[in-house]
Amino acid sequence: MGFPKNFLWGGATAANQCEGGYNEDGRGLANVDVVPLGKDRFPIITGEMKHLAFDNEHFYPAKEAIDMYHYFKEDIKLFGEMGFKTYRLSIAWTRIFPMGDEAEPNEAGLKFYEDLFKECHKYGIEPLVTITHFDCPIHLIEAYGGWKNRKLVDFYEKLVRVLFTRYKGLVKYWLTFNEINMILHAPFMGAGLTFEDGEDQELAKYTAAHHELMASAIATKIAHEIDPENQVGCMMAGAVYYPYSCRPGDVWAAYEDARDEYYLIDVQARGEYPRYFLKRLERKGIKLPILDGDLEFLKANTVDFVSFSYYATRVSIGPDNDEVEFTASNIFDSVKNPYLESSEWGWQIDPQGFRTTINSLYDRYQKPLFVVENGLGAVDTPDENGYVADDYRIDYMAQHVDAMRDAIDLDGVEMLGYTSWGCIDLVSAGTGEMKKRYGFIYVDRDNEGNGTLKRTPKKSFNWYKQVIASNGEDTSWTKE
Repeated sequence: MGFPKNFLWGGATAANQCEGGYNEDGRGLANVDVVPLGKDRFPIITGEMKHLAFDNEHFYPAKEAIDMYHYFKEDIKLFGEMGFKTYRLSIAWTRIFPMGDEAEPNEAGLKFYEDLFKECHKYGIEPLVTITHFDCPIHLIEAYGGWKNRKLVDFYEKLVRVLFTRYKGLVKYWLTFNEINMILHAPFMGAGLTFEDGEDQELAKYTAAHHELMASAIATKIAHEIDPENQVGCMMAGAVYYPYSCRPGDVWAAYEDARDEYYLIDVQARGEYPRYFLKRLERKGIKLPILDGDLEFLKANTVDFVSFSYYATRVSIGPDNDEVEFTASNIFDSVKNPYLESSEWGWQIDPQGFRTTINSLYDRYQKPLFVVENGLGAVDTPDENGYVADDYRIDYMAQHVDAMRDAIDLDGVEMLGYTSWGCIDLVSAGTGEMKKRYGFIYVDRDNEGNGTLKRTPKKSFNWYKQVIASNGEDTSWTKE
């Protein structure tokens, strides 16, 4: 009983939050590069403010991030010391095709990831590669309108053909799009969408989402053709919605909110748009740009597994309920749950909700699950040697690993692996901060880009090493 013997323990990062080297070796500019730190970040990532270039008024943390572009060998060695079985990372699209629409790929970018994957295998680490972790080349946004234009499906197809061919034998596990449902909540960060005055933003988001779904199905098909050993997954920002009360309006609101997040994964995992979603579009007068053969193609090319991120559950309230308090600093609107404690950024801590989320997804899709993001963002205070005694992080993660074990052991859920988010400190996607740290490894860098970039294992480093060595059976720890 317990975790399967071949369970893939590891950690996760994203290129735009850790690599840096934004203009090195031919790399082009992407949407995720031009999202700044500060008050304008949220209006930009949600598409309220159009911002497609650097200026002198903002600080752009993705330019250098933690400079993994130059430190990757040192970082992967530390992952190897923890005993990682897998490392989830993403490809920066603009390292491979700097503009996005070139005829030939950038060899320097291809070589960088080839070297990185080989370094992983040196330590027995299986790469888990996200093809697009929010990246969209700025040129594709300016010249084509981004994912609103069907031509991006062709550009994405060219990208994945190159990746699957070049890295055959080096990469087995692939994710097509990171948190694909984020296109509905943070459309510029999630998919590079910008909007013109008077544009129907809802139609634009659903159109772009259909194009991403087609691209995902094409990637799945090509991956299996090029290498039958390839396993392709979809990925969503996951969490169950609780009704604020047993008032029927609250229960229905929670049901509807969950449907909003599920519909894209329904297409990728089940192969068809759910009827409730099509009826909703019909009521709104929205017509998806579905071409002849699209629906049949989606049905024929579903993913092999379902992956998701989990940080906190959410709470829904109906229109007939009283005014309530909402959680702070979260892209997903949620009523505050009075039964849960919160992190320093207002994310509510709910390991039982993790088990519920796992079961909800498995019940719905009946496909293997892969937890590819989970962790606690917190302010870490290092001692004079850079060491952090992050008992709060260990406490959070131990409870979540235990909940995951219950989902496998007691509920019978089929799970492939678990990669904690930000296994090394990196730039926060939501806030752009470095002080919101998730890692087992402290990186000496602050919000303004100051610091030596020195890497120092935290207390959680050895705790996670123990968890992996025991295959999830030993989550014990002693508080300092």
